Amino acid sequence: MDVYGLIGNPVGHSLSPPLHEAGYEALGIDARYVTFEPGADAAVEAIEGAATLGVSGLNVTIPFKRDALDAVEADPLAERIGAVNTIDFAPVREGTLERPRGYNTDAAGVKRAFSRHGVGLDGADAVVVGAGGAGRAAAFALADAGATVRIANRTAERAVSLADEVRGATGGGLDDLGERVADADVLVNATSVGMDDPEETPVPAAHLHDGLAVLDAVYAPIETRLLREAAATGATTIDGAWMLLFQGVEAFEIWTDEAAPVDAMNAALRAELE
Repeated sequence: MDVYGLIGNPVGHSLSPPLHEAGYEALGIDARYVTFEPGADAAVEAIEGAATLGVSGLNVTIPFKRDALDAVEADPLAERIGAVNTIDFAPVREGTLERPRGYNTDAAGVKRAFSRHGVGLDGADAVVVGAGGAGRAAAFALADAGATVRIANRTAERAVSLADEVRGATGGGLDDLGERVADADVLVNATSVGMDDPEETPVPAAHLHDGLAVLDAVYAPIETRLLREAAATGATTIDGAWMLLFQGVEAFEIWTDEAAPVDAMNAALRAELE
């Protein structure tokens, strides 16, 4: 039996175990998915310990995504984003690498979520709100897919700094956010606005329009005020569970070399979110 898992702190409410185990069950794969909660400074030791114990693959979540870079051979995208959320130990077992391979599947989660909803990104004018971990992944994903990216953040300096790393991107504060969104094709909320207070929204309804595709990385609640108001204008709306699903699907496919049973994994995830 193969063992996969998640390291983070905390991980008690993670939705990854039911998501991945639904995939194993659907394909008849003899595997389990478990969670590990190392101490705050023990990410590298935990990853090395997992390799020693024969764990086949790990997902990595807060606060260890940057620390994991020190324990893996990161692929170019993870290196550029500066964070690892998926680790594959197969290259070490097969003798092709001395350290496990590290990936960032959050970027794939963004691109595949848009693709699932028929939204093309090549040539799109995109706005990303937030310059944290999710914002970094979204900005790189959109730029790599051919979009022109504007990053907006409460602290403008962080947005400018991130934009300097992303091909063709620009960054700034929130002062001109409404104007930017009014002219955009794609909007990604990569902040937690709308999670703690469901009446909060990062973008006022007046700036939303029917030519927009809106992805909100928040998945609890599944329908945020941003998505509700965007839908009312006729915009295409994509809830955060799609991004969560497809980052997991990408990891599943890296580990198993099988096409993931997306419908089964999606059903399991949404059952947990009901």
